Amino acid sequence: MDSITLTVNGVPREARGVRPHTTLLNWLRDQGLTGSKEGCAEGECGACAVLVARPSEDGGTRLESVNACLVMLGALEGQEVVTAEGLGRPGALHPVQRELAVRGGSQCGYCTPGFVVSMAAEYYRPERPAADFDIHALSGNLCRCTGYRPIEDAARALGGPAQEDTFARRCEQAAPTPQLTTLRTPDGDFHRPTALADAFDLLAAHPDARLLAGGTDWAVEVNLRHARAGVTVAVDGLPELRTFAWADDHLEIGAALSLSEIERRLAGRVPLLAEWLPHFASRLIRNSATLGGNLGTASPIGDSPPVLLALDARVVLASRAGEREVPLADYFTGYRRTVRRGDELIRAVRIPLPLAPVTAFHKIAKRRFDDISSVAVGLALRLDGDRVKTIRIGLGGVAATPIRAYATEEALTGKVWNERTVREAARVLRGEGTPLDDHRASAAYRAAMLEQSLLKFYFEKTGEEVGV
Repeated sequence: MDSITLTVNGVPREARGVRPHTTLLNWLRDQGLTGSKEGCAEGECGACAVLVARPSEDGGTRLESVNACLVMLGALEGQEVVTAEGLGRPGALHPVQRELAVRGGSQCGYCTPGFVVSMAAEYYRPERPAADFDIHALSGNLCRCTGYRPIEDAARALGGPAQEDTFARRCEQAAPTPQLTTLRTPDGDFHRPTALADAFDLLAAHPDARLLAGGTDWAVEVNLRHARAGVTVAVDGLPELRTFAWADDHLEIGAALSLSEIERRLAGRVPLLAEWLPHFASRLIRNSATLGGNLGTASPIGDSPPVLLALDARVVLASRAGEREVPLADYFTGYRRTVRRGDELIRAVRIPLPLAPVTAFHKIAKRRFDDISSVAVGLALRLDGDRVKTIRIGLGGVAATPIRAYATEEALTGKVWNERTVREAARVLRGEGTPLDDHRASAAYRAAMLEQSLLKFYFEKTGEEVGV
């Protein structure tokens, strides 16, 4: 089998000649749907944005915007996609398209379809207040002509409720369910199992298989570095990887839940995660990216490990032989290497309860949002009176792996939580890790940012004035 069937703009289509590395964007453009553009091929510009139909929490459908350049076509068997062409047409424009046109929101037009799609996703968002439009829904969409003001004007003009139209009615119906996919091609095999046992069988037979969830990291390797995998196993449709449950002593978050899903389900109940999530790439990326994928790539500059390390999280690894829990602090073994065996997958992440009451996330990058961090720091503090009972500090970007700042934690534990103690510990934190010089930051800058991060945490949380 080298074909799949999906629905595009309301019309069922058969995609033939599908290869494991075929992206949705490339296939759409081959079909003449050229509104979606390739601007960067790594999910940073939004020119390729499309809508996908996904389950909403109330049993209906949520139309979410994603980067088509990062979606592998093989993962879309039985799924629904809407492009900018499917939203409206000349003479019958969608409200989003109309507002962009009348307010001058399109200049060269290259980025316009992507903005249209992201605005439409916000337009139909179930939780959207009737009189409001979250402008951050457009994060990850770049305008090369710097015409952001008229684009924002168009978005603000859509503050009212969505019109009762084809898409609003579609959102009231159930979303497509994950479909079993098996593609065998000369370029490799692509599998999307819908049962966990089948995934285990595939991994047992192919321990070097490429595991795929949101694809926001792997697709960049495919697009820019022409990486290929002999066997790809997509795990995003496995129910066992989509759990979300509060227990007495922990919170379990399924490895295949998208970050946007996690954000909605948490609803701010884990303040450290609530502070971190808006800084993870863009909404387009968060609609696809997963915790399992971010931990699976084991990047030393991944944004989730510092936060999860501060929360003392554990990784649940599963295989045919059963499950095992590994403290995240012991999970990374080297640059992009972990303790996960080839026959295992990440099923979930568990965060111990109760949570530390004083937390913060600091991301140092060249841009405030939608950028890779030079340094990332997660902090979680528990006081006993005026003394430090426990503190967990997770660091990213300062070593070959994400790390815990054990020496700094030891320097603070049991000590009085005051400026003198913190300044002494900040100097210890400055020496944690083995930071390098690269194009994002120098080693000296990274070390200085570590020291400043702990000082910032102290003064912001205590409200004290900075001493001279």
